[in-house]
Amino acid sequence: MVHDLLAQAERNRVAALAELDPKTQDSLGQFFTPARAAALIASLPYLPQEGRLRVLDPGAGSGVLSAALVSRVLDERPNLAVHVVAVERDKSVLPYLTDTLTACTTAGDGRVTCEVIEADFITASTGIEQDERLSGFDLVIQNPPYAKLAASSAARAAVRTTGADAPNLYAAFLSLATAMLNQGGQLVAITPRSFCNGPYFGAFRSYLLDQMALDRVHVFESRSTVFADTGVLQENVIFSGTKGGTRDQVLLSTSAGHEEEASHRNVPYSDVVRPDDPHRFIRIATNEEDTKIAERMLSLPDTLASLGIKVSTGRVVDFRSRDCLLTQAEDDAVPLIYPGNVRDGLVVWPREIRKPQWFRPVTDKDAKMLLPEGWYCVVKRFSAKEERRRIVAAVWSPDQTPGKVAFENHVNVFHINGVGLDRDMTLGLSMWLNSSLVDKFFRTFSGHTQVNATDLRTMRFPDRASLRQLGALAPDRLPVQNEIDTLVNKVLDMIDTAV
Repeated sequence: MVHDLLAQAERNRVAALAELDPKTQDSLGQFFTPARAAALIASLPYLPQEGRLRVLDPGAGSGVLSAALVSRVLDERPNLAVHVVAVERDKSVLPYLTDTLTACTTAGDGRVTCEVIEADFITASTGIEQDERLSGFDLVIQNPPYAKLAASSAARAAVRTTGADAPNLYAAFLSLATAMLNQGGQLVAITPRSFCNGPYFGAFRSYLLDQMALDRVHVFESRSTVFADTGVLQENVIFSGTKGGTRDQVLLSTSAGHEEEASHRNVPYSDVVRPDDPHRFIRIATNEEDTKIAERMLSLPDTLASLGIKVSTGRVVDFRSRDCLLTQAEDDAVPLIYPGNVRDGLVVWPREIRKPQWFRPVTDKDAKMLLPEGWYCVVKRFSAKEERRRIVAAVWSPDQTPGKVAFENHVNVFHINGVGLDRDMTLGLSMWLNSSLVDKFFRTFSGHTQVNATDLRTMRFPDRASLRQLGALAPDRLPVQNEIDTLVNKVLDMIDTAV
């Protein structure tokens, strides 16, 4: 019966997915969960041995998550009853949701009851038209929608009234669902990994971690398998937490996709959310190698602040400075550097990249966007999917191109109070940031290709002398990866010997 229930839920998912309008699907952020992934999600929360479990499935879609949870209850807890409240706004999906929940009720033989609320979950949870049924839950299970929420949107304003701020629909759904849980209630969800770091989700992350204690986090190594039939390409995590729970340990697990066996390990809670981290990054070291790398990185003596180095996004936002952009050299024009100018560890300029390569200030405000002649380390803010490393660093050399320079907003620039670094420090930073050690560490807290200046500021670095030594050893052009790592390890060994 349990197998039949999940099979029926999967048939309804596939049928509902086929009827979605691609434009509507994109705007609503609808990505329905495959049955195997749903079973994995439903396996995470703790189930009581007996009693009655009140469950919320917001943005329920065709109901496969509810079906997976009901299947588990029927299979594992003969003395536990379930009441499911499923919320869905898409009328085209409602018949499939109703059919799935009817099958759940039938399979439960009196132990399972279900109700459907046809509504926008955010609207029904906030404002003057709140649905009284949306409170007092023991468990929330969800695959929330993934679309962005504009800062000025009514939905984001509505979420703010609850004390949370959510820049994306999935963060809004998680925030509202958390508020609906009883104390001790559990939340389990599959979401993009993007909320784990960066300033964009900072306020949401603080709200969530203040309310919930993480119990388990599961990471998928593949970016394409979970929602393969919906065309989604992103890193997903499944996590579960308890409202007001204890913060002792977290069970971390990983698998290639949702159909492969997972590896598991328990780690101290402080390894995942460091108590001294004001940004509340969620760090996921899924194996012993990741843990050793994290420990090595965190043992380093310096941050950018203690080194006296700053990192900022480039000052030029090109669509706001169209009058200053040139495709050919003219008097008073300076180099304009885009991510496309980063090539093999160097900033190559000018370069044929379909972007203007010169910037000529028109006003005093434009002139303030320029940096003086100097050595600068540059990091792409977005790495391409085909690049091996998340952090891609390069060197701007005044020896090659003297004079002032303008950096576009899609690069991060290392500087000292608006002026350049010395040569060895610049090359040393570039070598360090391009190392496998830094790349692997960065992946423990970042699940997307964006590299924020905040991410770079939170990282630890070797001391000033070691970075300069690394720069002195570095060739003018970035060597191959194993040579970079050999030089970095040589400098780290010197640090260890000195200590």
